[in-house]
Amino acid sequence: MIAILKYNAGNTTSVKNAVERLGYSCVVTDDPQVLQKAAKVIFPGVGEASTAMRYLKKRELDILIQSLKQPVLGICLGLQLLCKHSEENDTSCIGVFDAEVKRFPNELIVPHMGWNVLEVKESKLLKGISVVDDVYFVHSYYAEVSKDTKAICNYGIDFSAAMQKDNFYATQFHPEKSAGIGEQILKNFLEI
Repeated sequence: MIAILKYNAGNTTSVKNAVERLGYSCVVTDDPQVLQKAAKVIFPGVGEASTAMRYLKKRELDILIQSLKQPVLGICLGLQLLCKHSEENDTSCIGVFDAEVKRFPNELIVPHMGWNVLEVKESKLLKGISVVDDVYFVHSYYAEVSKDTKAICNYGIDFSAAMQKDNFYATQFHPEKSAGIGEQILKNFLEI
């Protein structure tokens, strides 16, 4: 079973529908026992960093997430919260990825919204994705490029579009909103 983390931020319904279209059963939950026993965990995200981290910390889900051994996929805010710190309301995050999350410079239109291509490094998550494939972004904050970066996007500056460390995978873009390419990425994750 696939567990989608519920933390009062995120687009859980869109992610659940996308996973079920691929033939997998899933549940939206914040129950630690269900999360620990799940074959895979998806950490979706739409929202604000400090509010989301308060919810996670209050339920000790931040500690639980760090301890998970099965494949975990962070999406958008999920990627940002897996980093060590966000400039969004000066928020300490979970710290799986050794990267800072910063706000796009004021001279850029924020949020960064729309379809962009990726510069992909070798990654199981992005298997079969080419430089001409577009994915859908909507975000005002970004993770800096780091040793855990597996794909880069440029929006005035280079930023981490996908990250991976051990069993933790993450995308700044929304695979559940990225048509066939996003479906392939979710399929890749579910088959890891």
